[in-house]
Amino acid sequence: MKASRNIKRKRRQVRIRKKIGGTPECPRLSVFKSAKHISAQLIDDLSSKTLASASTYEKDLREDPSSRTKEGAKKVGKRLAERAKVLNFSRVAFDRSGFRYHGRVKELADAAREVGLKF
Repeated sequence: MKASRNIKRKRRQVRIRKKIGGTPECPRLSVFKSAKHISAQLIDDLSSKTLASASTYEKDLREDPSSRTKEGAKKVGKRLAERAKVLNFSRVAFDRSGFRYHGRVKELADAAREVGLKF
């Protein structure tokens, strides 16, 4: 039986999580995307806490028609990086959660780098 796309992504996600972990000094930047939205979180895996997050689910981005495109992903990346700077984080471990590094995931990462986050 052939594994579905989502099952394959979950397997990649588990394989990546074995190697990448977030610490209080260098949190994990976890990305999730659906067909309509994209969200990102800074996670401290040692204390199992989300330190900051940004998403197209937020009211001002949800109403914007470009939030479903690469432009929306850029806005989420910039917003998350700005929130990380307020919390004095400059380094993060990038976790693409099994998604391919292109399109919206790449735009989010590039926008976060522009603001000053280092991966």
